Amino acid sequence: MLREKIKNADFSDIGRITWPAFVELVLSALFGMVDLIMLGRTAESAVALSAVGLTNNPMNLFLGLFVAVNIGTTTAIAWQTGAGCPEKARDIARHSLLLNLLIGSLTAMAGWVFAKEIVLFMGADALTVQPATLYMQIVAVGLLPQALNLSVTASLRGVGLTRLPMMYNLFSNALNVVGNYILIFGKLGFPAMGIQGAAISTTLSRFIGCVLAIVILFGHENPIRLHVREPFTFAFGTIRHILKIGTPAAMEQFVLQSGFVLFARTVSGLGTAVFAAHQIGISLLGMTFSPSQAFSVASTTLVGQSMGAGRPEQARRKAEAVHLLALACAGVVGLVFILFSHPLALLYTADAEVARMAGTALKIIALAQPGQSTQLSLAGALRGAGDTRYPLYASIAGVWVFRVIVATIFVRVFQWGLYGAWVAIVLDQSARAAVVYARYRSGLWQKKDLRAF
Repeated sequence: MLREKIKNADFSDIGRITWPAFVELVLSALFGMVDLIMLGRTAESAVALSAVGLTNNPMNLFLGLFVAVNIGTTTAIAWQTGAGCPEKARDIARHSLLLNLLIGSLTAMAGWVFAKEIVLFMGADALTVQPATLYMQIVAVGLLPQALNLSVTASLRGVGLTRLPMMYNLFSNALNVVGNYILIFGKLGFPAMGIQGAAISTTLSRFIGCVLAIVILFGHENPIRLHVREPFTFAFGTIRHILKIGTPAAMEQFVLQSGFVLFARTVSGLGTAVFAAHQIGISLLGMTFSPSQAFSVASTTLVGQSMGAGRPEQARRKAEAVHLLALACAGVVGLVFILFSHPLALLYTADAEVARMAGTALKIIALAQPGQSTQLSLAGALRGAGDTRYPLYASIAGVWVFRVIVATIFVRVFQWGLYGAWVAIVLDQSARAAVVYARYRSGLWQKKDLRAF
């Protein structure tokens, strides 16, 4: 039935791009869940979960700085691929790698130097400040290889090669899980290092993932393959083109992640046990983001290539097909959360009260799934067309109104605690979906032209 609804779209193209991104993002999030589950089985599980939670939002804020380059790279390369200009696509890939090398170096240094100040700002208490600081310093070192990895991934996605990033990213994440098991619990002769072991494993796996990505970009036959000895001329025009497309997306990430930081601070004030439950919910929510993000990747690539080829109606058709698939997936995920929320929470912790709170939060977040899938998949379509401002406006409306202001009212004024915070997340996703959907329906994004730069 669903296949018939999207019969006018090129179903094979959608599947070719979507399924590797889907597998990569879902399994990567699953591996991240396993990391937290392992920490949740240590002697100080609540402290460990809270310490990781205190660093996640600041680290995501750093990663948001890469988004201007990565979104701009995927969109620009997709347009040049659709227009039949492979040399321009390769030039964009080279400049993208250089930009992320610079940004990754700066963010890694900042994360290491200011780790303690950051976790204190996030609301770390006497129990969590030391482990959170150590964890953040170690994972900050991995920001540089992660930046380079993301640049290669963005370039490959622009030409529709999502299978290669799936392979090297899954291998890297699988190594992280194995490393976590060895270093957290002290296996194979290593001492049990707990949260420090998790940080070391994460950073080492990111270095390995980076090496594999670079090898793929320079050594594997693909439309944007780079060569070490080929002449390279740095062009500010190419940099401007990438950043012109990507800067609104980077601003969107700044709005998102800074709002998430303040939102996390609101919840962290409720105590270590509540914040541990919140972190379990955030981890599982990340799992639901992964399918929608995969559909977003597909929309960006397919719309960009269609627009680059001068076919705006084909771009709309494919965007609508991807949106339908995303909604179907969201319905399944929401049902799983409603039916199995408590067993899922118990995977992370043996603390009955923490699991009870997290399970209730998951039932609430099930209501956000349709809005989340709509805003992510259609925002991907807008970005593919180069219309990156409206996802930014949607984030301002959703995150800062609901996750920052309304969540504070629900938690501190109405005294609804953790559940008030999660109701605010549902409202946030619904608001963002409404703004993005209105822009998509207007059709104005179909009038963009990014082929010349």
